[in-house]
Amino acid sequence: MSNVLQYSPLRRLVWMTTALFLSYLAVAMAMPAVAVHVSHTLGMGNVASGLAVGIAFLSTILSRGWAGRLADERGGKSGMFRGLALYALAALLCLASSLPMLGHGMVSYALLLAGRLLLGLGESLALVGMLAWSMAMMGPARSGLVMAVFGMGMYGAFAAGGPLGLWLLQERGFPGLMAICIALPLLGALMLWPLAPAVPAQAGRRPPFAQVLGRIWRPGVVVGLQGIGFAALGAFFPLYFLAQGWEGAGYGLTCFGLGFVAVRILFGSLPDRIGGVPVALASLLVEAVGQALLWLAPGPEVAMAGALLTGMGCSMVFPAMGLEAVRRVPMHLRGTAIGGFAAFQDLAYGVTGPLAGWIADHFGHAQVFLVGGMAAALGAAITMRLRDGGPASTSRAGPAR
Repeated sequence: MSNVLQYSPLRRLVWMTTALFLSYLAVAMAMPAVAVHVSHTLGMGNVASGLAVGIAFLSTILSRGWAGRLADERGGKSGMFRGLALYALAALLCLASSLPMLGHGMVSYALLLAGRLLLGLGESLALVGMLAWSMAMMGPARSGLVMAVFGMGMYGAFAAGGPLGLWLLQERGFPGLMAICIALPLLGALMLWPLAPAVPAQAGRRPPFAQVLGRIWRPGVVVGLQGIGFAALGAFFPLYFLAQGWEGAGYGLTCFGLGFVAVRILFGSLPDRIGGVPVALASLLVEAVGQALLWLAPGPEVAMAGALLTGMGCSMVFPAMGLEAVRRVPMHLRGTAIGGFAAFQDLAYGVTGPLAGWIADHFGHAQVFLVGGMAAALGAAITMRLRDGGPASTSRAGPAR
C-alpha cells in the first residue's frame, strides 16, 4: 500500500474513490435495511421507518458548516478520518440496538436513532473532508472532475449496497449487517492512511457561514429539490415493492445507481462544455419522468425503469450546480462552500423521510413518488430562472479534464 504514495494525482483520486466506495457501503447497505428492520422487526409504521432513515440527515445538515470550516482550517484529511471513525461508531450503536435484552420497543428504537444521528455527523465530515482534500490535490481547475468521480463512487455504493444490505439482513440479521458496516469504514481508513495531505490549509479571511450561504443558496435550492426524489426512492422503494407484493425490492437502488454512474461516465464533462444550467434543467426533467413512472407503475418492470431514469436524472445536478457554488467563493472557502451547498441536499433527504412516511400511511406508497416528481419539476422551473454563472471568484474552475 506504500506504493500509493508514488501514484499520480489522478491515480490517487481513483484510489481515494475506491476507499470512499467501500466506506460508503456502510451507509448504502443500511438505508433500505433500516427501513425494513423498523417496519417489520420492530413492528413500527412508515413514519417511524422514514424517521429512522431520514434522521441521519438532520445531524448532517447541522454539521455541514462546521465540517467545511474544519476542512478549510485543518485540511480535508483530518475531517475525512474523523468521519470514517464515526461511521464505525454509528454502526456499533445500531448493532447494540438489536441486542435481545433490549427487546423490540422504544429503547431499541431510540438507540437506533442515536446511531443514525451519529452516522449523519460522520457523513458530513467524511464527504466534505474527502472533497476538500481531493480538490486541493487536483487543483481548482478539476473541481468538477472530483465531484463527478466521487459521485460515481458514492452512488456506485448505493447501487451495490441496496440489494446487498437486504440480502445480509435476510441471511445474517440486523446484527450481522451492522458488524460488516463497522468493518467497511475501517478498511477505507486503512487504504487512505498512507496518503499525505495535499497542501496546507489556505489562509484568508473567513466570513460567517451565513455569508457563504448567501452566495450559494440558489444552486443549493436546486440540488435540494433534486434530492427529494432520491430520498423517496432510497427509503420507500423496498416498502413499496413489499406492499405491492412484487419481487426485487432490493434492486431499486441498483437501477438508480446504474443510471447514475452511466450518465456520469458518458456526460461527466458536459457542464464544462455547455454550462451548468442546461445540464441541470435536462437532468431534472428526466428525474421527473422517472418519478412519474414509479408513481404510475402497473408492475415491477416499469418501477425499475422509473428508478433507472431517476438515477440518470439525479446524476449531473450535483456537479453542475456544485461547480457553480464552488466558483462563487475564494479558494480558502471551498470547504465551507461545499459543506453549505451539500446541506441543501441533506435538508431534502432529512425532510423527505418522515414526510414521505406520513404520505405513505395516509395515501399509499405510490404517492410518495408523485411528490418526488413534483419537486423535480419545481427544481426545473427554478433552474430556468438561473443565469449560468455566478459572481466572479478567485477560485473560478476551468474545464474538468
